[in-house]
Amino acid sequence: EYKKGNTFGLTAFTSYGSFWLTLVAILLMPKMGLADAANAHFLGVYLGLWGVFTLFMFFGTLKGNRALQFVFLSLTVLFALLAIGHLVDNEGIVHIAGWIGLVCGASAIYLAMGEVLNEQFDRTILPIGEKH
Repeated sequence: EYKKGNTFGLTAFTSYGSFWLTLVAILLMPKMGLADAANAHFLGVYLGLWGVFTLFMFFGTLKGNRALQFVFLSLTVLFALLAIGHLVDNEGIVHIAGWIGLVCGASAIYLAMGEVLNEQFDRTILPIGEKH
């Protein structure tokens, strides 16, 4: 994305790659005896901060296609629900967030395949919505 001059893509890939690395560290380091386990409220704040970042990234999609907008909007809702669920210790909210996560992930796969196939065949195979 850097070589293409795509600041949004570069920021997204770098940031969410860092998210997954830090989340795995937060969850695995205690199991390895390297840190204390994170409590639910810490995870709520951590996920909430990622939700704020994702909301700003969503605003960056408003000039992109509808599928990209949906991915980031659903990801924002996912982070918000995860944060709230952990902050209020409500497993039901976290469970609902899991279903939103499945929708978000499926939409991201659809978008990726749409971009690949549409570019490869030089026509719309999977509609992803027009850029604005």
